[in-house]
Amino acid sequence: MLTGILAGITWALETVILGFALSLSPFISNEVAVALAPFVSTFLHDAASAVIMWLTCAVRGKGKELFSAFRSKEMKWLVLASAIGGPCGMTGYVLAVNYMGASVGAIASAIYPAIGSVLAFLFLKEKVRWYQWIFLCLTIAGVFGISFSPDIDISNFWLGLLGAFMCAFGWGIEGVILSKCMKDNSIKSEYALTVRQSVSALIYGIIILPVLGGWNFAAKLFVGKNSKALLFVFLAAFFATVSYLLYYKTIANLGVAKAMGLNITYTAWALVFSVAIFSDFSLLNPITVGCGIGVVVCGFLSATDLKELFDKKK
Repeated sequence: MLTGILAGITWALETVILGFALSLSPFISNEVAVALAPFVSTFLHDAASAVIMWLTCAVRGKGKELFSAFRSKEMKWLVLASAIGGPCGMTGYVLAVNYMGASVGAIASAIYPAIGSVLAFLFLKEKVRWYQWIFLCLTIAGVFGISFSPDIDISNFWLGLLGAFMCAFGWGIEGVILSKCMKDNSIKSEYALTVRQSVSALIYGIIILPVLGGWNFAAKLFVGKNSKALLFVFLAAFFATVSYLLYYKTIANLGVAKAMGLNITYTAWALVFSVAIFSDFSLLNPITVGCGIGVVVCGFLSATDLKELFDKKK
C-alpha cells in the first residue's frame, strides 16, 4: 500500500512538471505547436523513460533476464497493454493536462479506476468488497470536486474531455492486462515497464509523429532556448518512471483494482504541489481542499480489505 501511495505522489510531481513544460513558449508559440504539443511531448516523455529503464537494467546486470522475458508467452499481451496504455492513454492524459491545466487535467484519471476495477472483477475475478466499491466511487467523486474552481482557466473543454476519456479507457484496460501478465513470474515490474515505454515510444516515433508531421517540431526542441522546455519534459519523465515502477509493483502485490484506488490519490497530491511549487492559489477553496483530503482517505480505504484486516488482528 505504501508503494501505491508513493506512486500517486510521484505521478503528481510528474503532472505538475509536465503541465509547466507545456506552458512554455515552444509548445504555445503558434497554433501548429499547440496542436502538436501533446503528441510530441508524449513521445519525448516515453522515449526518455524507456532509455532510463534500459540503462537501469543494463547497470544492474539484468539485460539477460530482460531479453528472456521477451520470449515469455505473456509478451504479446504486454505489448498490447503497452500500445493501449501509451499511445491511447498517455496521449489522452497529456491532452487533458494541456487543455485543462495540470490540476484539472488530473480529472483524466477520475474514471479509469472504475473501468479497471469492473474489468478486473469480471475477467480476473479479483475480490472487491461492497464497501471498497463505495470508497472507490467516493474517490472518483472527490477527483471531480478537486476540478472545481471558478478561477481556473480551461483553454479547450471539449478537447480536454476527449483526452480524459481516452486516458480513462486506455489506462483502465492497460492495468487489467498488466495484472494478468505479471502473474507470470518471468515478467517482473521493471521488465514490464521497459517494454511498455519502449513500445509506446516506437509507436509514436514510427507511426504517429510521421503522420502528423511532428518530427521537425520535435527536433527544434533540442535547439537553443527551446531546450529549457525539453529539460522539464525529461524531468517529468524521470518522475513518471519512478511512479510507474511503484504502480506496477502495487498491481503485482495487491491487484489492479486496489492499485488504481491508491494511484488515483495523485489528483490530491497534484493540488498540493501546484500550490507549493508554483504558488497557484487559484486552486484553493473549501471544496477543493475538502475533496483533496477525501480523495486520499477514500483512495486508501478503497484498497483496504477491512474484513481481512480485522480477521488478522483477531
